[in-house]
Amino acid sequence: MKKRQFLGAAALAAVAASAPARAAKPASGPALLTVTGAIARPNRGKLDPVKDQMMHKQKVSFDQAWAFDFAALAALPAIIIKPTLEYDAKPHTLSGPLLLDVVKAAGARFDDDSKLLLRAVDGYVASVTVAQARAQRYIVATHLDGATMPLGGLGPLWAIYDADKVPGMAGKPLPERFGACPWALYHIEVA
Repeated sequence: MKKRQFLGAAALAAVAASAPARAAKPASGPALLTVTGAIARPNRGKLDPVKDQMMHKQKVSFDQAWAFDFAALAALPAIIIKPTLEYDAKPHTLSGPLLLDVVKAAGARFDDDSKLLLRAVDGYVASVTVAQARAQRYIVATHLDGATMPLGGLGPLWAIYDADKVPGMAGKPLPERFGACPWALYHIEVA
């Protein structure tokens, strides 16, 4: 009996080892967020200076990346935060996956000292460490007050945390709380 179990397990292991690695699926909808840098599982290739005009003009360069469409981001577990925003000094409900869950889903390799460069469509770049993103519970917000966020407003994606709940930030004036929170986020580099 033990010999039969051993042979069955060995045969299963041999089949699994000989099967080709499953390629990551490309985004089925338009890519809203591209993760580059220290990632292990790309689902798209090198930057194309023609098709990736905005990234090219903003001096972004990569040989491989992970592209998320809205459905892929929405499939990740969502977190809800309720920070007071600088635009109207009122609390608002924002929801979306944790920033670290997003980069993990892209196969990112990082430690607490790794940097995440968060790039907005206007070229603004904020740099946060993985330790900061974890401690402050950054999310990639996909919804504001229950609705998706349009491009031209704060969206469609916004890297943000609940500054009201972060010691050292809650006491600062509202305009000083969100400097590392680019709205219209479209690119993350894991460095």
